[in-house]
Amino acid sequence: MIPLLFALVTVHLVPSTAGVAARQPQLASDGRVVGLTYGEGGAIYFAASRDGGKSFAPRVKVAEAPMLMLGRHRGPRIAFAGKSVVITAVTGPKAGEADLYAWHSTDGGAHWSKAARINDVAVSAREGLDGLAGDAKGRLFVAWLDHRGEGMELWGAQSVDGGATWSRNAAVYASPDGHICECCHPSVAMDGAGQIVVMWRNWLGGSRDMYLAQSADGVKFSKAMKLGTGTWPLIACPMDGGGLAVQGAKVATVWRRMDSVYLAVPGQAETKLGEGKDAALAWDGEHVRAVWTEGTKLRTWSEGKSEVLAETGAYASAVSLAGGGVVVAWEEKDGVSVARLGGAK
Repeated sequence: MIPLLFALVTVHLVPSTAGVAARQPQLASDGRVVGLTYGEGGAIYFAASRDGGKSFAPRVKVAEAPMLMLGRHRGPRIAFAGKSVVITAVTGPKAGEADLYAWHSTDGGAHWSKAARINDVAVSAREGLDGLAGDAKGRLFVAWLDHRGEGMELWGAQSVDGGATWSRNAAVYASPDGHICECCHPSVAMDGAGQIVVMWRNWLGGSRDMYLAQSADGVKFSKAMKLGTGTWPLIACPMDGGGLAVQGAKVATVWRRMDSVYLAVPGQAETKLGEGKDAALAWDGEHVRAVWTEGTKLRTWSEGKSEVLAETGAYASAVSLAGGGVVVAWEEKDGVSVARLGGAK
């Protein structure tokens, strides 16, 4: 039997300001350091762990703005790229006047750069939903929901210098039906060959299904591929974009359809994991581990076995550890909780 946990919850970060919740945690790792970011009111915070998520150094404030898009998967994103750690977020003077910005640090998160705007059409990223990934060579790609056209589209940009500068924006996907799903976050990953993988919820033929596209250069993307064989006819937005994880050339996805959570590999039929929503995914050695919310509980699944991780929890993020194991962070009791799962047999 594979133990569920290396340990119980190792960290619970409480808000720095009374009455202001710590929300929407996101994780990334470069193999040595696990980076955590989250939002608190209009502030973005970062904390680093150098022991696989067992403990975190004192948090650092990355930036603060009059308004930070936060909640329902809106909030800061994080990636490691070469010698940099990079955070993106959508901020502005007020809702409806927000842009996508990036901050980078070259000293492990102790000090952060000034904000660099990524979207080259002002306020086109105001929906506040983006996905970010980086690689060891210092390359990054970010994709976001974009309002520059008549309907919601998916756009992206890349950096080749660890987030110091960003390219012109590139169209990732525009639905022939006029717009993609308006409020579901996209996900981004990079495979072992440097291929960019992007997942989003489409709106096509009246259905809100998950699609995936790939690119070698961050400019031209492959034809969009539908994930799974079922479909979800829906005239509403579930505000739930699922999770994407890549290991070498292996791509896995997890996402919600109606009231259920499914695991899917591109080109194959989906597998139902259970009831719930707001799923995240990471590789645990040669297997994937999914985490999602079921009612008020947080549930995890790996190798066909599902268990309760926490009695209360929401909006989980997951990241792989070098050599096996997964670190998971989630919202709990107005703060952020962190646990280390799997990895040892």
